[in-house]
Amino acid sequence: MTTRIKELRARENLTQIDLAQKVGVRREIIVFLEKGKYNPSLKLAYDISKVFNMRIEEVFILK
Repeated sequence: MTTRIKELRARENLTQIDLAQKVGVRREIIVFLEKGKYNPSLKLAYDISKVFNMRIEEVFILK
């Protein structure tokens, strides 16, 4: 799975810490998501998508 999190964070001017705090996880989880080394739970994917006001499939791309 790949994500657009890094791109979307940059567009919204959010740091990894900012996003992590908004969705209630540690910054390391955001790092792992951006590197494609962590598959989020459905709730986390939903929460991240809501931060960017997008659908889950617009943020997370299945390979």
